[in-house]
Amino acid sequence: MNQKYPSVLLENAVNELASLPGVGRKTALRLALYMLRRDTGYTENFASALLALRRDIQYCKVCHNICDQEVCSICSDPRRDHSLVCVVENVKEVMAIENTGQFRGVYHVLGGIISPMDGIGPGDLHIESLVQRVATDEVKEVILALSTTMEGDTTNFFIYRKLAPYQIRISVIARGVSIGDEIEYADEITLGHSILNRTSFNDSIKI
Repeated sequence: MNQKYPSVLLENAVNELASLPGVGRKTALRLALYMLRRDTGYTENFASALLALRRDIQYCKVCHNICDQEVCSICSDPRRDHSLVCVVENVKEVMAIENTGQFRGVYHVLGGIISPMDGIGPGDLHIESLVQRVATDEVKEVILALSTTMEGDTTNFFIYRKLAPYQIRISVIARGVSIGDEIEYADEITLGHSILNRTSFNDSIKI
């Protein structure tokens, strides 16, 4: 049975909120009614923050992390080890690894992983810019910190093949992160140890 709304404006708001991942129509209705109970200033600030996020957010021209400037605060920090590059799937993994406090290198955000079933190929990811960083910068090691899924392992191997001609160390996070796990959901201690106890990618593919 379809929900009846006393206002078209309320229904429109519920429809938009319900389009968010993980938000059902009942939750969307509660959120919309909550907004109505708050003062106008709260709702305007909420809407302004979302508009500013969509309109003004930038992506670091070096690592593709979300930032407010052309270059993110991590890439522009001279205290970071720029010879050590950690490759991750999305911005959420950068945040997860940063929260461990165990990594002092820099990042490269792919923007996804290779997944033919979802129509995502190597050309849809920031892989070529990673190759360019390795070719032109003083990169000594690339850590592949992708989820331990079939798609993640496929992406790891593709990157490994692309970087093989360069004289750098290519490592993979230790399997303290269980097979099939998503990096963003790993606890900070496990994730931190997986970074510190990384192994050579060559060793990880030996039979």
